[in-house]
Amino acid sequence: MSDDRLIVALDVPNAIEGLNVAERLGTTVDFYKIGLGMLTGGGLGLANELKHEQGKRIFLDMKFFDIGATVEKAVRGIAGFDFDFLTVHGDPQVVRAAKEGASGTPLKILAVTILTSNDRADLDANLIVPGDIAEIVTTRAARAFEAGADGVIASPQEAALIRALPQAEGRLIVTPGVRPGGADLGDQKRVATPANAIAAGADHIVIGRPIWQAPDPRAAAQAILAELATV
Repeated sequence: MSDDRLIVALDVPNAIEGLNVAERLGTTVDFYKIGLGMLTGGGLGLANELKHEQGKRIFLDMKFFDIGATVEKAVRGIAGFDFDFLTVHGDPQVVRAAKEGASGTPLKILAVTILTSNDRADLDANLIVPGDIAEIVTTRAARAFEAGADGVIASPQEAALIRALPQAEGRLIVTPGVRPGGADLGDQKRVATPANAIAAGADHIVIGRPIWQAPDPRAAAQAILAELATV
């Protein structure tokens, strides 16, 4: 039985490979993330097929960031596809523009706080304000919620802090950077196990390579779902 708390990231090169992964997973998984890496490989077409022909939920991870008018127009176009989640950068003016573009549709706007592949050294290199990452993430989440975001993207390590925010009531927390015990961390730096991420307050966890790179992706997904069932 599927559990839509698990979102499988189809971070593969093209739609053909993405469809193959989805076919191998079958009814075990109901929610998929499709991101920028597949944009030129038929990603939108795959998202549309999974949504409208197979009845899956779709998280389109585009991380839009631009002037307000451009973000609003881009989001309005995406909203016409009837997808479920869309990411934008968590700057308040970007979030407000995205919400305007999604107005009147069920599309939920998720604001990116700090990428889970970043640590303090990365933030320093990018001239991001000094301070503890968890505090920066929590502050960005609060401001995104105040700007109207339906949810935020943050690492599992910040989920509990975000869930405790008054502004987080009724909002979503979606956590990439989730790795089953013993899995390779890859390019992720702020991670947790599936059960720990949910226990910390996440509504959805995003897992890609530990599932679709496994010899048996369906068995890998089922093991994660079994872990989630214990939370």
